[in-house]
Amino acid sequence: MYETEPQGEVTDQPDFLNACLEVETELGPEELLDECKAVENDLGREPGGVRHGPRPIDVDLLLLGDVEYSSERLTLPHRDVQNRRFVLVPLLELDPALALPDGTRLDEGLARLEGQRVERVADL
Repeated sequence: MYETEPQGEVTDQPDFLNACLEVETELGPEELLDECKAVENDLGREPGGVRHGPRPIDVDLLLLGDVEYSSERLTLPHRDVQNRRFVLVPLLELDPALALPDGTRLDEGLARLEGQRVERVADL
């Protein structure tokens, strides 16, 4: 688990806790997104709210194997996966050689994001 400073449109708020996990599933992109939203709901997140604002939980679907997918609700790989140090650091901990479906290695962009504070605070 990592503590990170807020990024995006609302930076005047407490730090976030971030983690990544890998799951095996036979669900398709939309069905898996529905499950992520159900977890958020179960943990007290209400739909709507300020983009990038305070929230009890935020579950994002970042990658789904080699799937490339786009709908109004979901883009895979996640469109910001390469631009967020708070995503890349824990994601690369799972698999240091992780690559996008097009072969782009995710560790290649990490150096340009050095200014984003990501501090390991616990093991899960």
